Amino acid sequence: MAGYIQRDVYLQQLIDSRLNGFAKVVTGPRRCGKSWLLTRIYKDYLIADGVPEEDIIVVSFDLDDENNQSELADREKLKAYLYSRITDPKRIYYVMLDEIQEVDGFEKIVNGLRNKDNVDVYVTGSNAKFLSKEISTIFRDRGQEIRCNPLSFKEYCTGRTESLRTLYGEYYTYGGMPGLLTLKTPIQKAKYLQDLWNTTYLTDIKERYHIEKDAALEALADVLCSSVGSLSNPTKIANSIKSIKNLKIDEETVKLYLDYICDSFLFEGSRRYDIKGKDYYKSFKKYYCVDPGLRNARLNFRQQEEGHIMENIIYNELRNRGYLVDVGMVDSREMKDGKSEYKQYEVDFIATNGIDKYYIQSAFNMIAEEKREQELKSLKKIGDSFQKIVIQGDDIVTYTNEDGFTIMGLYQFLFNNDILK
Repeated sequence: MAGYIQRDVYLQQLIDSRLNGFAKVVTGPRRCGKSWLLTRIYKDYLIADGVPEEDIIVVSFDLDDENNQSELADREKLKAYLYSRITDPKRIYYVMLDEIQEVDGFEKIVNGLRNKDNVDVYVTGSNAKFLSKEISTIFRDRGQEIRCNPLSFKEYCTGRTESLRTLYGEYYTYGGMPGLLTLKTPIQKAKYLQDLWNTTYLTDIKERYHIEKDAALEALADVLCSSVGSLSNPTKIANSIKSIKNLKIDEETVKLYLDYICDSFLFEGSRRYDIKGKDYYKSFKKYYCVDPGLRNARLNFRQQEEGHIMENIIYNELRNRGYLVDVGMVDSREMKDGKSEYKQYEVDFIATNGIDKYYIQSAFNMIAEEKREQELKSLKKIGDSFQKIVIQGDDIVTYTNEDGFTIMGLYQFLFNNDILK
């Protein structure tokens, strides 16, 4: 197998879905490695597993790829080409269509291929046409999403010999976009990430949705990057844009632009959940960037809040491992100076996967006694039997404290996919 970062989590998802009758839809932000995953890593796996290379049909519509086959972006031409390759009913053909959203009416072609008994079809896409909620509709309830993100910290460390502290410093600053691996200097890395924002991500959103208020979209991206790890809602964001950027924007426009940015896989919103009341708060969410380096680059590397960036990295890791992640809130009545007062405590993450459930606190530093009590108090207020975990920014051996909470180091969490269990 070729000597590159294997992306084992995503590769295994592709392997598990092979020949299942569904169209496999690999989604994620541009330049995160979707094409490489599908047309190099998975293709190499199939060849190593005995599939003849001529039975793997790859067509790329990625306009940034010098090998793109944009001349096939016409639906009828693409259909004629593919069916000219699929000629033997006794052979299994693997069709991989990269950035298929560039083809108008691609749904008809993909569904037609999927209905053939001897074709296994895979596509990649980077925009709102490939939202999770739309995939079943587009592919007639026979589409399966595989979400691909930038490199995790564990993947980023593949083949590296530097200390974990050094590598985490790099990852914390520049993130895990695969294109960074060929760049050597901080200036090159910073420019690469900023160019992604300016010439790829925001330009793509503006053109796709015909946005006229460019400055408002740019301001929203800045506010989201600046406020990772903080509860926000459209009203709060609109007020921030007005006070910081001196731009007037209404809440409805904020909601719309938030959808655009999240639909482009650049941010995700984590909903606020009342743990004791067992219900969601309607408006407030925490927004996390898909990559810490993209977040930092958007702010010109000025705001390096280690605690918030660590929280963002933990959120991304939980999502990569397949967990749904909410922000937890615990209401409590407490006596102070002889009076009863109402207080709310926040649990950074409630992570669930349909089988397991965890309450998780991200604690950059718990050396000070006051800070330790602050991080643990919200977990103590929950009162149920699900596992409660604190992830520290220190490199420590995992242990269980006197309250039955699991305390683990950040590196231990990031390197061991099964450590929560």
